[in-house]
Amino acid sequence: MITVRNTIDYPVAADDLWEATMAYSALDRVMQGKVAFRGLPEGRPFQGQVIDLQVSLFGILPWQAYRIEMVEFSETQRLMRSSEGGAGVTAWRHTSRVVDTGSGSQIVDKIEIEAGWRTPFVALFAKWMYRARHKPRVALLREKGLLS
Repeated sequence: MITVRNTIDYPVAADDLWEATMAYSALDRVMQGKVAFRGLPEGRPFQGQVIDLQVSLFGILPWQAYRIEMVEFSETQRLMRSSEGGAGVTAWRHTSRVVDTGSGSQIVDKIEIEAGWRTPFVALFAKWMYRARHKPRVALLREKGLLS
């Protein structure tokens, strides 16, 4: 198992960042060009939710079954923990927190990955993917009027 960590700062209030980014439509948006989804629900996650969907890397590789189990989702703590797997990944345990920094906020992601012999490659992809979500997230925050 390999753990990937990613922290990105945003010059917006933590509650605003959480509200703007923790919806499935926001996930779909920031993942465009990285992972495409079929069967992603609308709305916001909730604790205990199980989603069976299909994913395609870059939207061009074959569609594969994938499952997301929302282990914990707390609006008040701005905390999300999921247990995921499929598409060649045995375990993808994701913890995401939005924290107040005093001058803005941060999204802090921790992803524990197990994919057999593919684990180092999947971890490299995850590291790139979580960093690459920053630019579309900034665009989303601008559209919502949270950034100028």
